[in-house]
Amino acid sequence: MKNNMISNPKKTVLYLSPTYEGSVHDKKICDEEPFDFEKEINLLQDSGFQGHKPNNAIIHMPEKNTKYHKLNEEQKQQNRIKSSKRVVIEHVISGIKRCRIVKDKFRYRRYGYEDLVMVLACGLHNFRIECRQKTIKT
Repeated sequence: MKNNMISNPKKTVLYLSPTYEGSVHDKKICDEEPFDFEKEINLLQDSGFQGHKPNNAIIHMPEKNTKYHKLNEEQKQQNRIKSSKRVVIEHVISGIKRCRIVKDKFRYRRYGYEDLVMVLACGLHNFRIECRQKTIKT
């Protein structure tokens, strides 16, 4: 099972794609589920989304180091900054996977339940983040 998602720096899930079964590439999911933004945003993508550019999005991707094209120190520093922002997204993914039904083998085979389980896990994650932010403010 595979989904794509969009999150913000506050660790809230903003968008969740439909669930795809099997080995589907991330970019193919984005191509089948086009997503355009109303106003201009900065979008941090990993290399799996190379070539994907939604409307009104400024794309930030890490520079690639190849055998013939070595990265200089400035490019390495920029990659570290992008990587530190990417860690936030990884924390969101791990927060969603705290609901073990998402990461374990899903055996209930009724149509649509894979999507429902993922939506509920993202909703519980958003609720947990919201409650944490309220307790920190008080």
